[in-house]
Amino acid sequence: MGEMSGHKGTALITGGSGGLGRAIALLLAERGSHVVVTYRANSDAAEAVVTTCRAAGVDASAHQLDVINAQAAAEVVGAAVAEHGGIHTFVHAAGPHVPQIHLSKVEPVDYARHLLEEAAGFFNVVSPALPTLRATKGSIVAVTTAATQRYPVRDGLSASTKGAIEQTVRALCAEEGRFGIRANSVGPGMLTDGMAERLMISGDLDEAALAVTRANIPLRTFGTAMDIAEAVCFLASDRAKFISGQHLCVDGGYSV
Repeated sequence: MGEMSGHKGTALITGGSGGLGRAIALLLAERGSHVVVTYRANSDAAEAVVTTCRAAGVDASAHQLDVINAQAAAEVVGAAVAEHGGIHTFVHAAGPHVPQIHLSKVEPVDYARHLLEEAAGFFNVVSPALPTLRATKGSIVAVTTAATQRYPVRDGLSASTKGAIEQTVRALCAEEGRFGIRANSVGPGMLTDGMAERLMISGDLDEAALAVTRANIPLRTFGTAMDIAEAVCFLASDRAKFISGQHLCVDGGYSV
């Protein structure tokens, strides 16, 4: 499918070296979009994504970026525009590892850090991207969490800070729609990839917790990174040209 090949410029994916970002970047490339991915530390993983995207017949590049650095974020946006003539899609898939912990045990300094890495990090990239997204009548898709719709205990550090991103997406929809920009968010539920995988490995989610989680999902199964990528790519495509300001939970029905 080449549905993205007619879009001017490139897709910029923050967190492109992670499980979700990688799947999103590869699917966008398969559908004809040039791709620019960012990574914070794992350059090898990012370059592997670039190599695979190029094999799909598109241009691709990787840039190191810690999204809490506003100047660096603006420079990466500028580099993507210089390389490709514009940005037609901005996907925010970057985010810190978030431990499962009761809010009563979270230190204020740690909460502030997560707000910085989540909400401010998103804004640091989307803000300098707005001029080029206006020029391309582009799309913004933020990958957040289904936990903002149905709260699982011990997920407050993630749900509350990602909730700030979702409200920023709604604001961008309302304010930037007159320039042709669409803004949406995707809320992953329990997955076998990405942060959920890290939580399983770390022991934050043991077998008993996984069984309870699975029982709370109407489909009684976990999703994959590709399920999230499909939703993101749909929202970025012209098939969703009249969809803006929405939060799409991809969670097997958990948030019902």
